[in-house]
Amino acid sequence: MQHLLSLKDYSKEQIEQILNLAKELKANPARYADALKGKSVVTLFEKPSLRTRVTFDIGINRLGGHAVYLDSQNGAMGNRETVQDFAANLSRWCDAIVARVYDHQTLVEMTKYAKVPVINSLCNLYHPCQALADFMTIAEHHDDLSKVHLVYVGDGNNVTNSLLLAGAILGSTVTAVCPRGHNVDAQILKEAEALAAVSGARVRVTDNLDEVEGIDVLYTDTWVSMGDETPLEQVKEIFMPYQINQAMLDKTGAKQVLHCQPAHREWEITSEVMDGPASFILDQAENRMHVQNAVLLTLINRDMH
Repeated sequence: MQHLLSLKDYSKEQIEQILNLAKELKANPARYADALKGKSVVTLFEKPSLRTRVTFDIGINRLGGHAVYLDSQNGAMGNRETVQDFAANLSRWCDAIVARVYDHQTLVEMTKYAKVPVINSLCNLYHPCQALADFMTIAEHHDDLSKVHLVYVGDGNNVTNSLLLAGAILGSTVTAVCPRGHNVDAQILKEAEALAAVSGARVRVTDNLDEVEGIDVLYTDTWVSMGDETPLEQVKEIFMPYQINQAMLDKTGAKQVLHCQPAHREWEITSEVMDGPASFILDQAENRMHVQNAVLLTLINRDMH
């Protein structure tokens, strides 16, 4: 049985299959209206969510399935009941578990005891569904992902980690430009570099904004990750040079701008850019649903392919 905890467990072919299925689901939704008929998916949330919660819930409904929303029942999982018991019980009823958690170890623990696929819908280290939606959005405008140069600017976080891994597997060029002290996870960068060596991708991390010109896609995220109580004012000085604005677009030549949202307008990105012609941010948000549906179909109905 396969889970989706991180994209590093997937081959280039598997990721391409998911992206192609997602495009097919987007283009011909009616064809898949009963694809999850009689199936139920538990969506479990330790953290608040708009896009993840809604896209899974409505997406599962569009496939004819049933989504069961569970909040974390007053705190992190494992307090009221062990993660083991959570996973073992849920496996008796549902066909997949989608979990948004604080700590990646919770998901690892869950896969030990779950008898159904577990899908990571966000943890402290990875955000694989987001990265899949991002590369789907890029692929809608670029025929060959190996020719794409994606630059992420801002805080090195779970999204950055997943973009580096996805790009490394798919053969793209991914540069993360992060201020000193706010870098990506060193171990994950090593893993991405190893994957890139196989695919011919190029992944690198720098703090120098002058190094990124002649690129295709600019990407940013909030400067302070969810759950971190640091006020934005406190990090403004460090991060303001990394803001995506019209000047950065002009300088880099980027034609596409992405942001996984929630966005703090006029902080990490200006409204001018976010609402402008280079912004594919709402396409990206919509594509979360299609790509997650493709993941669900792939993992629940392995015999469909």
